[in-house]
Amino acid sequence: MKIGVLISGRGSNLKALIEACAEPDFRGKIALVISNRPGAAGLAIAEAAGIPTLVIDHKEFSTRETFDAELDHALTKAGVDLVCNAGFMRILSDGFVEKWRDRQLNIHPSLLPAFKGLHVHQRALDAGVKITGCTVHFVRPEMDEGPIVAQAAVPVLPGDTAETLAARILEAEHKLYPLALRLVVNGQARVVDEHVVLSDADGAEVPAPLFVPSPQ
Repeated sequence: MKIGVLISGRGSNLKALIEACAEPDFRGKIALVISNRPGAAGLAIAEAAGIPTLVIDHKEFSTRETFDAELDHALTKAGVDLVCNAGFMRILSDGFVEKWRDRQLNIHPSLLPAFKGLHVHQRALDAGVKITGCTVHFVRPEMDEGPIVAQAAVPVLPGDTAETLAARILEAEHKLYPLALRLVVNGQARVVDEHVVLSDADGAEVPAPLFVPSPQ
């Protein structure tokens, strides 16, 4: 399966996906990395791994739809089967999302459906939750909506700040995203009635969403 990764910044989740795809038994290959921001650090990570990169600067397009059309053209030209948003800071148009329906993943730093949107970690602290985490889900037109593939739990510790909590959740993201991607490329995660049904290597169904505890 050919994978396209969309980034906007440092590319830490991209790095985790690259390392996963390098494993001998992994059935996916990253065919293209696209950034909407020139100079994004993640581009250098991809180039160092020998992966083709492309910059499509959203500021050069007058509408969201024309930018998304160029994005779709590049992914299609590269033969991409599955898109992974990895720190991609753009809201995609409904047309793009529907074109890639059930073929586009996103990772969000909370246990969805809690704390959608921005400033997630501070909002979690303000709410006084004891457990938060991260979620990999299939993309839908609504922000941070879509069938959940996998989640990882991260405890909120005494004295946590938004920064310390974010750092600990990011570590969990680097484990969760490759795991979720493996399930999808192996055909072990499929969408049925807007829920993800998971199966083991033998095809037997297992509970969904998959809950992956994170080290404290």
